[in-house]
Amino acid sequence: AHLEAASVDLVVTSPPYNIGIRYGNYVDTAERTSYLDWCEQWAGEVRRLLRPNGSLFLNVGATPSNPMLPHEMVLRLRQIFVLQNTIHWIKAITIPNGSGQQISPGHFKPISSPRFLNDCHEYVFHLTPEGKTPLDRLALGVPYADKSNIARWSHTGGMDRRCRGNAWFIPYETIQRRARERPHPATFPIQLATNCILLHGLTRTQRMLDPFLG
Repeated sequence: AHLEAASVDLVVTSPPYNIGIRYGNYVDTAERTSYLDWCEQWAGEVRRLLRPNGSLFLNVGATPSNPMLPHEMVLRLRQIFVLQNTIHWIKAITIPNGSGQQISPGHFKPISSPRFLNDCHEYVFHLTPEGKTPLDRLALGVPYADKSNIARWSHTGGMDRRCRGNAWFIPYETIQRRARERPHPATFPIQLATNCILLHGLTRTQRMLDPFLG
């Protein structure tokens, strides 16, 4: 609240999800309306701090018993921000490799309930003041699989690079002891934040904020 208005270029953050995670001091079990009211309060402060072409990348997950939380949050925040992009952070995925074998790279927390599927993804909502914030789409670009597209499509500009899209596969690093190697109860990979910074644009980012320091 003491920071100067319109002084921040980029916010990348992940607030508590209100799903009962055991933090050191914060109680993660607020009544739903109270929790959403609180989210609207801190988001309003973030909106005050962002420059007109700034970005808020908001990482929010859910649980099978609480699946509507990310959607309820972003609907509440549409009074403050424009939802410019929705990114799917894929933690684990099962796909066939070149020889047709089913492989499952990545990590996820298994669910034992017979009612629910294993939850292998979270949302990253790209929220902006006016929905007009330019992005460095090729900062996360990938090469074309079919090189003939480079000459066939005029928008390539002759570059062998295309937009990665809104599905990011970013697995956790394998660890041996969580208490020692990943002690925070709600971590996310450094690469997730790095992607957001690169996408917003390194040359356009002079001041960045994480209000939750996760």
